[in-house]
Amino acid sequence: MASHRRPKQPSRTRVTVFTATAAAAVALSSQAAQAAPKPSKDEVKSQVDKLYQQAESATQKYDGAKEDQSKLQKEVSDLQDKVARGQEELNKLRKGLGAVASDQYRSGSLDPSMQLFLSGDPDTFLDKASTLDQLSGHQAEQLRTIAEKQRHLAQERAEASKKMQDLADTRKALGDRKSEIQGKLAKARALLNSLTEKERQQLAQEQARANRSNSRVDLGNALPSSQRAAAALEAAKTQIGKPYVYGATGPSSYDCSGLTGFAYAQAGVSLPRTSQQQANAGTRIGMSQLKPGDLVLFNSDLSHIGLYAGNGMVLHAPHPGASVRYEPMGNMTFEFGVRV
Repeated sequence: MASHRRPKQPSRTRVTVFTATAAAAVALSSQAAQAAPKPSKDEVKSQVDKLYQQAESATQKYDGAKEDQSKLQKEVSDLQDKVARGQEELNKLRKGLGAVASDQYRSGSLDPSMQLFLSGDPDTFLDKASTLDQLSGHQAEQLRTIAEKQRHLAQERAEASKKMQDLADTRKALGDRKSEIQGKLAKARALLNSLTEKERQQLAQEQARANRSNSRVDLGNALPSSQRAAAALEAAKTQIGKPYVYGATGPSSYDCSGLTGFAYAQAGVSLPRTSQQQANAGTRIGMSQLKPGDLVLFNSDLSHIGLYAGNGMVLHAPHPGASVRYEPMGNMTFEFGVRV
């Protein structure tokens, strides 16, 4: 027979021990949380700079997706126009062949093979060579033209459908990149807001000094490698002080590749949209070969670009909260230069 003894209850001593242990664990966790050191101003700045770099990497992907979207929209529009014109031509051909059939019907001489065509697919009809032989030469040529037009129209519709899907995918990628950028910038703002008012003011003053330092920068006396490089650098200088805005290409604000693209456009050179694409716009060179006006690429993913200004300085659109300005190249991870 099964035992019905009541389970043994924990003793008051054991309950007390468990309670004390739990309380101690909570106290230790609380102390650990309280003991976690608050990041210093410099540590916050370092974290914010890293977030800005990640946001800029996402910005270049956003710029590329935006450019792809513009191209795809034009291609889709052109294909839709071609399909519409092709359908109109096909309708005219069918109408012309239908008129011939109507005349034959009224005269009581509608060709059996014409009946087959009007009730089915011309491609199927054309496969029946013996039936085609029964048509007049003109009618047979009309049928071939219509069948070919139908095949061509089907291909254009399929191509337009694929481009529409590509466009939808690109729009999604564009939205994803935008969300990624906004997320990085939101984290940066949250970090900055975690600082004291005094620390925020100190960072703001440092940023303001960096923006104002352009009037005192020493660019040395090196000469540009070409007239277009000189013209591009001079054009970029006229934009000093304008704010960084992701995805912007001027004239009131810029992201990094937006500035370099604008500068070289003033020199009569059309650069691709993103920093990664601009990295292939000319001959790659090392730091010792740099001359004013050369493009300079930074970060392992080539997510930042500027113009070499001379004497180890770059003229660029740095990051959100900063304006177009000169900055020592040593502040960033240089990869290579590009001579356009």
